[in-house]
Amino acid sequence: MSRKISVVILFGGKSAEHEISLQSAKNIIEAIDKEKYEIIPIAIAKDGHWYLKDASNIFINENDPNSIRLNTAGERVALIQGEKGERLINLSTKQSVGAVDVIFPVLHGPFGEDGAVQGLLKTAGIPFVGCGVLSSAVCMDKDVSKRLLRDAGIDIADFLVFHSSSSNKIVFEDIKNHLGLPLFVKPLNMGSSVGINMVKDKNQFDEAVNDAFKYDNKILIEEFIKGREIECAVLGNDDPIASVPGEIIAQHDFYSYKAKYIDENGAVLETPAKLPEHIVKKVQNISIKAFKTLCCEGMGRVDVFLKDDEQIIFNEINTIPGFTAISMYPKLWGISGISFTELVDRLIQLALDRFENEKKLKTSF
Repeated sequence: MSRKISVVILFGGKSAEHEISLQSAKNIIEAIDKEKYEIIPIAIAKDGHWYLKDASNIFINENDPNSIRLNTAGERVALIQGEKGERLINLSTKQSVGAVDVIFPVLHGPFGEDGAVQGLLKTAGIPFVGCGVLSSAVCMDKDVSKRLLRDAGIDIADFLVFHSSSSNKIVFEDIKNHLGLPLFVKPLNMGSSVGINMVKDKNQFDEAVNDAFKYDNKILIEEFIKGREIECAVLGNDDPIASVPGEIIAQHDFYSYKAKYIDENGAVLETPAKLPEHIVKKVQNISIKAFKTLCCEGMGRVDVFLKDDEQIIFNEINTIPGFTAISMYPKLWGISGISFTELVDRLIQLALDRFENEKKLKTSF
């Protein structure tokens, strides 16, 4: 009998989305096919240290999304260039923790979803699930991604970008005249609605700008789009497929962090979305086009707005979408005929396939 494929589930991280990552990792660990894969849980604490975890003792308050946190007990490990997949070293014993065939990063936000970890894994020569360095970095940067999509002929909301060094140029009246009200203020390189605020007046605007600059040195100020919030899951490498779309019906002003991950009543998730077939096809086609335009691989969740006149406005693409109990990415694949367990399997196989293809490339001249 051949040995199981060893999969490192890499989660936690230094991002403000740390707790979301814990929820996602918990669900992936529960869903993965234990007959096929050997799981090696590696947690990244908020201080950046990596810990080898006992699968039975990873989380504290694991069933409460309001207070889930990482149990930091465990052996610290480091990633090195090694032989035969033995690239994770126990820092106490100086011994390898065993073969590592593939890594599944479940790291939402900066230091995990922005290309940083992907670059580390690529340099170490380890297959990993999801988008590569370029697409991870591009999709995380709302300014760069929107400009590339606009050049590709995909409709986007009007926006302005400001750096903290030029914060004196952020004049509410000028921005209101340009974008109208309400509008959104967002950190440029965050996800999960962290630091995002809807603004309806000057006081809210000042508070929102200050909040966004807590999370990034660049912020994006964007026009409000009146439309239905539609999400579509994409899966694949060179020939990706799209799920049936779902709809987010927020019970507040917008689909906030709390509504996404904490409050099960914060939004109604219509899966599938109640859409005519021609709109379903249009959403799927735009989602795949955006996925390819931004050089994505593996997985991505594309979020768009559907206006009353049937115009579709791209909002964002999430390259490591949530895998929590109420996350849309696994829900959409579930109703599209791919179970959570099969989805995890497909993502791992896509990572291994890409790695094998990249190994065929010449590295010398």
